[in-house]
Amino acid sequence: MSDMIEARDLQKAFGEIRAVDGVTLQVGAGEIYGLVGSDGAGKTTAIRLIVGALKADAGECTVAGFDMARKPEDGRAQIGYLSQRFSLYEDLTVLENIRFFAEVRGLRPDQWRPRCMEILEFVGLAPFKDRRAGHLSGGMRQKLGLATALVTRPRVLLLDEPTTGVDPVTRQDFWQLLIALTSTASPAGSAVDVDQASAKDGRVAVLISTPYMDEAARCHRVGFMRRGKLIAEDSPSKLRGQLEGRILEMRGSPARLLRRLAEADRAVQTVRAFGDRLHLRLAEKATKSLTRRLSQALADGGGKVDQLRPIAPDLEDVFIYLSEQAYE
Repeated sequence: MSDMIEARDLQKAFGEIRAVDGVTLQVGAGEIYGLVGSDGAGKTTAIRLIVGALKADAGECTVAGFDMARKPEDGRAQIGYLSQRFSLYEDLTVLENIRFFAEVRGLRPDQWRPRCMEILEFVGLAPFKDRRAGHLSGGMRQKLGLATALVTRPRVLLLDEPTTGVDPVTRQDFWQLLIALTSTASPAGSAVDVDQASAKDGRVAVLISTPYMDEAARCHRVGFMRRGKLIAEDSPSKLRGQLEGRILEMRGSPARLLRRLAEADRAVQTVRAFGDRLHLRLAEKATKSLTRRLSQALADGGGKVDQLRPIAPDLEDVFIYLSEQAYE
């Protein structure tokens, strides 16, 4: 798998704030790489550095083999970019919006006309091609944003929190589109093929930022960002493996007392609330004897424990753990 995005030691500061601090990452053709972190972690700035919307203070970046410092226009020609605040022309129809972006990027009418309809079919907006963009729902606007990003047959997609504020069904639809774009059995067919060389490498390379851990779990690889730094990256399964056997789920009452008692136990590192449950992260892998001792200690302290069992860690557990490790 060839690297379509290669960033090395990217750095960007705004005054005293180091928004991106030595970020290095690679994304291959046919791969979805998720950049994950809380607000202010540096995800958007990192993507803007890669697309060339901001100039890095230091570091290098190549896109589809083009050095973004020396040949930025050649590199941008390979990119489909959907910003966090994608702006539509609300008085134009769906089709007119795509046509506008196609012509801005230099496509001739004989190129954009068949291309636009092909893309609209792919994202599910063909029945709404004559609807004004101002009358679209939030989810349909995001799909139109993706359509405009695909109109030039990009080899790289940079998506900055594209599903923020949309409903769960639309998020699911959007991710199905991304998976199709990067699959060797993509239903989009020629809609995403660039040329024979890119077809050999797979499909589009996708770099997506997201605050949602369930979306991060869909990525081939995940990079956790905190305070401008990439603190860890790997596949979701390998990241979760760092806490295998160390997460307990507890149900009981009263919740506040149980939390206080659990936090006081020497085996427990952190306690987090998940609705009516508590997640306990242990200093070591859970054993039956440890679980029995902890359950008894909680009961002796006046709590009622209905359930205390090991569960598989989620990416949020891992992110919090790695964040603590990075800044101890």
